[in-house]
Amino acid sequence: MMALEYTQVELLTLNGPEFRRVSTAPPRPPTENEIPVIDLSSIDGTLEERKAIASKIRTAAENTGFFYIENHGISEELIQGALSQAKAFFGQPDELKELASSKQSKLADGWHGLGTTQINKSETLDRKETFSIRYNPINDPTIPDPEKVVADGKFSDGDNADSVDFPWSGTNHLPGFRETTVEFYQRRLTLARKMIRIFALALDMPEDYFDSVTTAPGADGLYVHYPATPAKELEEKDGNLDVGIGSHTDIQCITLLWQDMSGGLQVLSASDEWLDARPISGTLVVNIGDFLQRLSNNRFKSTVHRVYNRQPTSRYSMPFFLGFNADSICKVVPSCVDEAHPALYEPISCGQWHQRRLELARVKPIST
Repeated sequence: MMALEYTQVELLTLNGPEFRRVSTAPPRPPTENEIPVIDLSSIDGTLEERKAIASKIRTAAENTGFFYIENHGISEELIQGALSQAKAFFGQPDELKELASSKQSKLADGWHGLGTTQINKSETLDRKETFSIRYNPINDPTIPDPEKVVADGKFSDGDNADSVDFPWSGTNHLPGFRETTVEFYQRRLTLARKMIRIFALALDMPEDYFDSVTTAPGADGLYVHYPATPAKELEEKDGNLDVGIGSHTDIQCITLLWQDMSGGLQVLSASDEWLDARPISGTLVVNIGDFLQRLSNNRFKSTVHRVYNRQPTSRYSMPFFLGFNADSICKVVPSCVDEAHPALYEPISCGQWHQRRLELARVKPIST
């Protein structure tokens, strides 16, 4: 058997560059234990049923930090509707997409063009374009009078001086775009809040432990388009293509990801091998972000991942990132600290953490 060869990837952290060993072997399929499929059909059931889900998620979070969820409650009809809207938006000429450009937004909502981000400075520019919306109480289904919250200026996640009509004013010519995109955002926000309660149980805390810090969360919903790779380009570069998005870890707490059947998501295993996180119909991918790893005292793993599109057709994905309220000071969860395991991190607000990470990477706020 041939010995594995390794290289390394450089990651930026608040403590300076961090280097991870990475196998040069082609990505391999994950084992069931490395990226398991977890059934959420009983997430609205009894506490004991939710604890059973939490037990499976705890194992996955402590291992690779990635897993699939099935029976998650978001209808396939809505997902396909959102995908159709993403295709309609990205299928426009750039001059029409510019009508919803993030350059017009203080909150970085809207369109980020192809090659405008580079998540890993030691790799290529990210070969993708995105459309993003951040948390706004106007879209929060738990707030009974969101217009009043906005009008009263009680929304403090960043500078909310943007008009509630942006970026939608740049998409009015796309029938149903705003309605479908907002509904999909709301369903994912609802699911993410349920998931963070499961994570609280997985950390041996009451399930409402994080409720007070998810009332106005850092919650970003994206459409992502990775352009096709012509067969000639794949042949000429001998597989050494520009990354769709470079090697990185996610900044926030958890990520929910819908990906089409193109493939291309690669996850770094505990043994430093790239895993092919293949699409599984009817599932979403969930992964741990850096802030939850921090709060868990490194118990839960925020794992390096990247995307390549090696297909002659476009690849589409729709990630959703959940962080906590920007002004909430969060410390290491008490259940993760004892005499043998002192807290490794000082308390910090999620907003401050997010901003420091973004400044470190010098990328735009919605980057993955």
